Order: sequence, then C-alpha cells, then structure tokens
Amino acid sequence: MVHNMRRRKVKREEPHLGAVKLNIKSYRSKSKDKPYLEDLKKVNADQKRNMLSAGVDPSQRSRAGTYVQMDHSVVHSRSLFPGLEVMSTTEAIKRYEWVDNYIWKVVSAKADEFTKEALLKPHHGYFLRALPGVKATYPLQACLFISDDNIVQNVHNIIIAEEGADLQVITGCATSSDVRRGLHIGISEFYVKKNAKLTFTMIHNWADEVAVRPRTAAVIEEGGKFLSNYICLKPVKTLQMYPKAELVGKNSLAIYNSVLFAHPGSHLDVGSRVILKAENARAEVVARAISAGGDIIARGHLRGEVAGIKAHLECKGLMVTEKGHIHAIPELEGLVEGVDMSHEAAVGKIAKDEIEYLMSRGLTKGEAQAAIVRGFLDTSIMGLPSSLQKEVDNAIASCEKEVF
Repeated sequence: MVHNMRRRKVKREEPHLGAVKLNIKSYRSKSKDKPYLEDLKKVNADQKRNMLSAGVDPSQRSRAGTYVQMDHSVVHSRSLFPGLEVMSTTEAIKRYEWVDNYIWKVVSAKADEFTKEALLKPHHGYFLRALPGVKATYPLQACLFISDDNIVQNVHNIIIAEEGADLQVITGCATSSDVRRGLHIGISEFYVKKNAKLTFTMIHNWADEVAVRPRTAAVIEEGGKFLSNYICLKPVKTLQMYPKAELVGKNSLAIYNSVLFAHPGSHLDVGSRVILKAENARAEVVARAISAGGDIIARGHLRGEVAGIKAHLECKGLMVTEKGHIHAIPELEGLVEGVDMSHEAAVGKIAKDEIEYLMSRGLTKGEAQAAIVRGFLDTSIMGLPSSLQKEVDNAIASCEKEVF
C-alpha cells in the first residue's frame, strides 16, 4: 500500500507506551563499588557466560575496543583501534568541553520520569566516537551489566560517527544469574555525521523480573547511514522503548530491525520512529515478533516532511501458543505531496500443514515448531557486516535451549 499524501492539519498525540507502571523508588539507588579490571578475562564464570549470551566477549577477540559497566561502576574501558575513542560519558565530559553540545540534545531530559531520573542520578554510561574518516575493521563492544539485585541503573550513552567514518557497535545488556529484579534506564544519543555509517546492534539478556526503559534518538546528516538492530529473546518483565531517528541531511538513511520473543509474563512495548526531513532521505522499519504467552506492542511511525522521500514499515507477528497478545500499530504521516511511504503488517500462528510437513520429514512436533520459529527469527534480514552477523548468530544459538 503506497501513500502519496497531501498536507493536512492533524492534532497528533504521542502514543501511550504501554500499560505497565513502575515505581522507581521501589528500587535501590545505591550499589557496591566494583573494582576496575585491567584484564577483562578475570570476570567470574557466571558473568562471562551471561556476557557472551549478549554478544560481549571478555577475551576481546575481533574487537576494536570494549566498555563494561557493572551496576554503577566502570570496570573496563579501552580502545584497541587507532581513531576510536572509548570511555565513560563521565570521563568524556571532563575531557572535552564540547561534549555538552551532545548531551540531552536529541533526547529531552523532561520527556518522562525515567529521563528525569537519569538526569538527576546519573551512573556513567559509555562514550564511543569514531574520528573523521576512520573505518574500524572490527566492532566496538559495550556491556551494561547488573550484578546487584533490585537496583536501578541510570546510564547516558553518547555515540558519534564523525564525517566519513564507519563504526560498528555491538552492545549487550545482561544480569548475573542470581539477580531477579532491577530497573535499567538507558539514555542513548546517536550522531551520524556527513557520509558516515553507524551500525548499532543491541542484544538484551535480562532476568525475569527486570524492567527496562531505554530512551533513544539519533540525528543523521547528509549521506549518513544509521543501521539499528535490536534483539530480545530472553525473558524480561517489562520493556518499553520507542527510539527516534531524524534524517536531516540529503540522501540520508535509517534502518531499524527488531527481533522480539515474548515469554509468559513478559510485556514488550517496542517501536521505531523516523522523521524524514531532507531530500531523498530513506527509511525502513522491520519488526519480527513472536509471542509464546507474553504481550507485544509493535509500533512504527514514519513521518515524511519533504517531497522525494521514501520509506517502508513492516511488522510480522507469530503466535506460538493460545495465550499471549501481539498488537501491531503502524503509522504513516505525510505532510506534503510527493512522499512515498508504505506499510505492511501481519499477525498469525504457525500453519498446521507446515508442522505436518516437517514431521513427515522425521522431526517431532516440538522440533518442527522450533525450526519454524528459528526461521522466522532469521537475522539475515538485518544486513549485518559478517563479523557482527557471526556474533549475533552465536548469541541466538546460546539461548536456543531456553527459547525453544
């Protein structure tokens, strides 16, 4: 369905991000200091296992740098590639006066109670920057880890790809196995400069009773490319995120890919929003959502403000049990003639004939269902660089036993 829409005046209210309410004060605001680790391989076996499940390798093989934060402490921060800067946001503010030009500029500190909490009680976060023209061979990795039970972790991340740079980032969020409850508030601001490319892949590996509130926005300049991939396969109590990208430069591009799996008791309210403000700007938002008893709200919003833009929105949902809920909410908003925007949404269940066919080939019913689900979650749609694709495949394989 293609829309070439005329200008119209619409009173538009921001969509309500889910029905789950949280009491921030019910979480502990302080945690024990964690020691800095010169050798990241000294993390304990449990931490290493859960980091690996989120795509973060403590050995740092095939990595251009690493940032790891446990609770409120920076435990490791190092660049391994010339022209890449890796440090805490706290350190970056001390080192560079100009960082003030990037803090709270595309995410409003007044947006909601969670941004206000992060403003008033900051707990570091990472600062990642590729200098002009730098093209890293391997991805940077960043891990935001919760090791103390029932704490709130407020981080503010700044990621900058300077003009002509090519930066890959894989970031994993995880908890210790004995953590049951916690709150993660993550503010992330992305800046993609002229003709730069930023590929950002996030893998969540939280615990059953953890609440997650990312607040994210990006600005993409002329010829810039921003590819955002989000993967959440493990159980989480409640996740609420609606990242926004503003395409402000001619020939800029934003692509959002999401792969979601809602376990029983999980509530996932996930979406992506792209505002196309410049000539020949392009955007694509694709979501794959599976409910195995949990609730998923899959949002998408495309707003075309100038003629000549092109954008597509797609959401496919799969129900694998009788319980659960998937609600797809696609929105297209055209403000001038000559915008080209389309959307496609579908929610269904595994076809009986597909299961029967696979069973006729020797699979059990459970194996057949798992094979279909695994195919539905195919991350090749993300168009990742080969090094990142391997890491994502490894992360998915590590949690297949739990998911299937």
